[in-house]
Amino acid sequence: MVGLTSRQIQILKLVVEEFINSARPVGSEMLDKKYNLGVSPATIRNEMVFLERQGYLSKDHSSAGRLPTSAALKLYVNELMKEKQLSVADEVGVKEKIWNNRNNLEEMADEISKSLAEQTQALGFVVMSNNKAYCSGYANLLSMPEFFDIGLMRQVLTLIEEVPVMQEIFKFGASENPVQVVYGQELGNRDLEPISLVFANVHTDQKDLTVGVLGSSRFDYPYVMPMMRYVKTLIEQVNPHN
Repeated sequence: MVGLTSRQIQILKLVVEEFINSARPVGSEMLDKKYNLGVSPATIRNEMVFLERQGYLSKDHSSAGRLPTSAALKLYVNELMKEKQLSVADEVGVKEKIWNNRNNLEEMADEISKSLAEQTQALGFVVMSNNKAYCSGYANLLSMPEFFDIGLMRQVLTLIEEVPVMQEIFKFGASENPVQVVYGQELGNRDLEPISLVFANVHTDQKDLTVGVLGSSRFDYPYVMPMMRYVKTLIEQVNPHN
């Protein structure tokens, strides 16, 4: 956030949240009417132009609005958003499936992919270090407008069948954070720009796993991030790394 004023940060946060909720470009007039920021639409527009020059927003060519870039989403996830508290029902549902399959890693991986798909309404996956993958929730992708594009859908279906390619993508998100995010814009493939992957690397006494979800870059990050952290912790508790 170096070089951003508190107003610019506020506007950027609102643009990201509006985009996540609507899947549409965000304009200064809408922000003015909805949030009463105390400045004119022209001032908001000027701030958005500045944020565009800083690489946080991009102009949508079909409207006057702007879209958050991967840099904006990353800043939002790492510093601006307020995480949600997981409900008891969420925690218990996931915990039961992991605990009941703790003695069979492959069955547990299958159940984890199903649980993640159900909890996040995205595509849940578990990739093992032996190049085996479990995926669930393909139909969830079709509830996201981005995946109405058959070209994108084809690219994603091809991607998740190529475990070595998935493992290369995980390297893009390498960081010290327990839960990592890779945004489609970072992958150098224009067709994949609308997607993101949220995942965690997990060490067990049998195999290393990567558990995660794939979907639109408009994930409900305040919910998905703590959910992924919870799943990672659970797996390590029931099947600790020796």
